[in-house]
Order: sequence, then C-alpha cells, then structure tokens
Amino acid sequence: MATMDTAKLQEQAIKHLWLHFTQMAGYDPDKHPVMVRGEGIHLFDSNGNKYMDFLSGLFTVQIGYSHGEEIGRAMLEQAMELPYYTNWTYSHPRAIELATKLAEITPEGINRSFFVSGGSEGVEGAIKLAREYHNANGEPMRRKVIARQIAYHGTTYGALSLTGITSIRTPFEPLMSGVRHVAPTNPYRCKYCADQGSCNLSCAEEVREVIEFEGPETVSMVIMEPVQNAGGCFTPSAEYHQRVNEICKEYGVLHAADETICGYGRVGEWFGSIRYDYKPDIITCAKGLTSGYQPMGAVLFGDKIADALLEKEAMYLHGITFGGHPIVAAAALKNLEIMEREGVIENVRNNQDYLRDQLLGLKERYEIVGDVRGAGYFWAMELVKDRATKETFNEEECNVLLRDFLSPTLLEEGLLCRADDRGDPAIQISPPLITTRDQIDEAIAVFDRVLPEAQNRMAKLH
Repeated sequence: MATMDTAKLQEQAIKHLWLHFTQMAGYDPDKHPVMVRGEGIHLFDSNGNKYMDFLSGLFTVQIGYSHGEEIGRAMLEQAMELPYYTNWTYSHPRAIELATKLAEITPEGINRSFFVSGGSEGVEGAIKLAREYHNANGEPMRRKVIARQIAYHGTTYGALSLTGITSIRTPFEPLMSGVRHVAPTNPYRCKYCADQGSCNLSCAEEVREVIEFEGPETVSMVIMEPVQNAGGCFTPSAEYHQRVNEICKEYGVLHAADETICGYGRVGEWFGSIRYDYKPDIITCAKGLTSGYQPMGAVLFGDKIADALLEKEAMYLHGITFGGHPIVAAAALKNLEIMEREGVIENVRNNQDYLRDQLLGLKERYEIVGDVRGAGYFWAMELVKDRATKETFNEEECNVLLRDFLSPTLLEEGLLCRADDRGDPAIQISPPLITTRDQIDEAIAVFDRVLPEAQNRMAKLH
C-alpha cells in the first residue's frame, strides 16, 4: 500500500480535528500517528509503520482488523434492504434477531435488550431504568447510586457522575446528586486486606455500610465492572461480586454490571458476570458487541425489571435515535457469528494463563514492576519506585516515566498499549481476542527491551 501525505494529514488534523482525551496544546505529530489500515492484530500508519495493537483499539476489537469485508457485506445487504429505522414504537428484524441472540449468551435471567450507541449511553440508560423500576414499585425516593472509587463509567452527565476519577469529574461539577463511591477491589493496595494475604470481603461489606448509612429506601442501584479498568485491571476475589449481589438483594437495590469492557469475551467468558458467577439485574455493554466495527451499546435486563414496568403499564421514558440501527445491528450479529465460528473466546481461555505467566516473568526480571493483575486478555502491570515498600511515583515522576518515555518508546517499538496513571501508574495489556502465543511472545520481547531502560531512567532521578 502506498504511503500517504502524512504531513498534509497532520496539518489538517491540527486545524480541524479535536482528539478525545488529548492535550491538543503543543500537539506533536510525531507522537500521534495517523492509522490508515488494519490486518489481524496489527495497525499500519500513513508512513507504513506497523504496530501490534495490544489495546484492541480501546478494549474493543475482539476479532481483530481482518473482517471488514465480511461485516461490510452484511451491512451492505442490510442497507439495500432497510438502511434505517428507529426502535421507537416499531421494530425491525435485525434488532429483534440481535436481542434474541443476546438472550442466548447473557447470564441466566437476562433476556431483554435496549439498544444505544455506546458505553456512556448504556450507563445513562441503566440509571434511568433503575429509577423507572423503583417508581413502578412505588419507591420513587430510590435515586442514589453506589459506584467505586477510580472506576470509569463514561463521560455523559450521569455516567460521569458515577465515575470515580476526581480529575475528570471536577471540571464539570456540580454533577448528578446522590452518588456515593466505595473502595475498589485492589488486593495490591487494599486498605482492608493488602497486608493479610487474602481477601476478607471488607470491601464488599462497605457497600452494605453505605446502603445502611444512606437509608436503603433511598438507594437505587450499585454499579460495578466485573474487573475494574481504571487503576489497572482491579480483579475481585472469587466471592466479591457474589457478596455484593447478596447485599443488593437484601436491601432491594438493583445490581448493575458495567460490562462495557469485560463483555463479549474479554475475560474469557461472554460476560464477566458469568466468569465471576453472579447474576446482575442490569448489564451495560458496548465495545466488543460489534468489535468496534460499528458504534453500538445496550442495556440488558430481565423479567424482574420488565414485569414491574409491564404490570404498571409504565413506559421506560428513554430513547436513542440510533439505538438498534438496522445496519449496526447487522454488524453486531455478524461479529458474534465470527466470534463463535472462529472460537475467539476459546482462544482466550487457552492462552490466558500463558499471557499471565509471561507478564509475571517480567515482574520477576524487573523491580519496577510491582504487581501483575487481570483476567482473560485484560491485564495490567503496576509500576513502582520501590517494590519492597510499594512506594509509587509522584506526579512529576509519572510524567517522565509514562508520557515522556514509555508511551513514545513503546510506540517506536511497534507496540500499542496504555501507560496510564488514573490511580497508580500502570501499563495495560489488552490484545484482540485472536492473539496467539507467538504474538504474546513478540510483545513480551518489546517489554524486555523497554522496561530495563525505564527502570534505569527512574533510578537516575533519585
């Protein structure tokens, strides 16, 4: 493929394109390649450089980049049949078929789909659905929501209100009232049990304490990711979500699983709530539903909520113009078909332990790696100044380590992943679900070249 005029593209980008979550002042084109093509797990930029995408776009491209023709054909056929119709009052075949398919693969009891355009919209929908459910049950004061510290749930008003990252909340305050945040499940730094060697479920009991303090009659919903993304793949103990689920049922609070990232095979099952063996009342999802080939999300729920609304003849007062778009639904159906046909979830199950072991090998070799945690194809390495004391890096040091060195150096080495400090500094590794052991080895080889230099650079600062 011939190279493009990168300089012209970057000039136009600087003049006309405002990138998401990007510091545009002092925009450096050399640090922001223009991606023009994908194949397998690889991306290619306008200069012909090749990258292993070990972030799956943004935890999204489950099937990799090689199915555009097949999914495009399904979309074209749909466009020729019915290019658009809304899901308001009436329906169309692809939305019905997709909702039926999702009822087959979701946790037991989840059998209804309300389609939206993405993850933030899904969380907004869950907030409103929970309120409508409690209104139908004659409990209109149940409006408060419990989420977790550091957790990211989106950027729209309600979703941002649930997000537990102070730095991206404060510019837009005051946000939605009635949101409370509890501790995440971070065994490495847990305030309850990090020094005890095993989880004592105090973080789950904190949910009970907050519900009781706020008054159960005022609490609408608890929302949590099965594995929390922000902060670096905070994994729960086997019993954590089950215990939170029990607490929610005890107090009549809805339990929502935000599976925007964990859903559709990322952690080795169709949904993270299946992996951790609990039955949420609501699931929000997006990303892997279409493998990013089209924008789509959903709010999934079951008869418990549906029957309450049906019995009271209550309308769910919510709607999205493009929710369940027929062309997008066709892409989602084809994506799920490809996932099943090519056994991508089985690939994750077969290789997740291998990926874990290779990352643990990096921890053994480099003192800068303090912790390795994750599940399936969703992992993080937390970076520390002193492994013995778990001392982390300060803000200035994080800038030097993550933004000045790791991000550009990994890019130069042809590896895309996330070096992030929403919480303590970590590198997140989340490859497409088709990634092989040989490709995992290639990525590990990059880290073996980069981490020693990162370690040396940070040592020289002290």
